[in-house]
Amino acid sequence: MTLRLLISLSALLIAGQKISAQLAPAEDFFNGGAQLYISNNIPAALERVESGLKYYPDDPKLKKLEELLKQQSQQQQQQNQQNQQNQKQQQQSKQNQSQQQQNQQAQNQSGQEKDKTQQEQQQQAKSSDRQSDEKRDEQTGQVQEAKAQEMSPEQAKRLLDAQKGDEQFLQLKPKSPPESPNKPIKDW
Repeated sequence: MTLRLLISLSALLIAGQKISAQLAPAEDFFNGGAQLYISNNIPAALERVESGLKYYPDDPKLKKLEELLKQQSQQQQQQNQQNQQNQKQQQQSKQNQSQQQQNQQAQNQSGQEKDKTQQEQQQQAKSSDRQSDEKRDEQTGQVQEAKAQEMSPEQAKRLLDAQKGDEQFLQLKPKSPPESPNKPIKDW
């Protein structure tokens, strides 16, 4: 029986030596992890280094490389999160821009309708000019107040541009007829 025990122990020792001979040295785990790190395959590199640390938990190179790989994986995760947030923000800004464009189109349409109503009001104001001065002052004052309250700066600009064509320049007439060139000049 002791013979059997000795044989089984020797078999285990031989098997253990074969296993340790088959087990790669810590340097191989380090080099494999470093190559994967250089090729920017951080998860595979971290897996390789962690498997090396199972067999060689006290190896300083493997520990340092593991720390570096964990930092890199955290940075990649943060970058991915930032990229996702940036993409969401870009999508939201695109949606906001499209909504603003739709709102501007709607405002332009309503602005055109207001311009039409304002032109009608102007025509009514012109017809009211023919009435008495007091009524005209009151109506134009009311129309101007209504315009000032309803108009946006863009609408006011459009209105002023539209009225530029209607303006007429005031021609100054001399107070007295021009003097004739034959008349003597008084020198006293």
